[in-house]
Amino acid sequence: MSGAVPKLQTPDRVRAIAATLEEEIVLGWLLPRERLVEEELAERLGVKRHVMREALTELERVGLVERIPNRGAFVKLLAPADVRQIYSVREVLETLAAEQIPLPPAPDVLAGLRAIQSGHSDAVARGDFRAAFRANMRFHEALFGACGNPHLADMIQTLAQKVHGARSMTAASAEHLARSRDEHLAMIDALAQGARAALVALCRQHLAPSRDTYIAAIEGRLRPGGR
Repeated sequence: MSGAVPKLQTPDRVRAIAATLEEEIVLGWLLPRERLVEEELAERLGVKRHVMREALTELERVGLVERIPNRGAFVKLLAPADVRQIYSVREVLETLAAEQIPLPPAPDVLAGLRAIQSGHSDAVARGDFRAAFRANMRFHEALFGACGNPHLADMIQTLAQKVHGARSMTAASAEHLARSRDEHLAMIDALAQGARAALVALCRQHLAPSRDTYIAAIEGRLRPGGR
């Protein structure tokens, strides 16, 4: 896990701490229903408690943390029904964006995606889960940003963040990262070849592993005799 966050002005520091905790939730280092103790987290990350409190409030706002009266803050456990519903909307929006990306894409779009994916592939090869997560986020921001509709791209990013907790079952999996890398490369090839149907299918396919793995794991725990 990470150590202290570099010194920044308070608003930037709150965002940096929130981003660090968000990554730890995505990577499964902070688990669903795990209690988030302000004092312990503030000491570990080298910040004042008020900064940690504001960071947890920001994560509560985006749906990654929940506060339970008289108990404190916890990593939010996403209900399988909510995950299904959010992913169904994500599929509609992301495939819509894929349908709107101009083909053939501008050379700088392809060059940018290839550069980002090079970093992602390197992180996957090193087993650097945090760097792979960050590069994955940049890849999808660049891909859907190419649709030319910033409002659609913003909605995609917002919904993806809402279910970041559902990625905790796969984001630190070498097998999942390798599959994600291969699908990114296939998306780049589809763009370069002007193969829109293939691009749309890949965007739809890309959502399934994290959704299905999370739902299967949580439903297994909720069944009688589950852990």
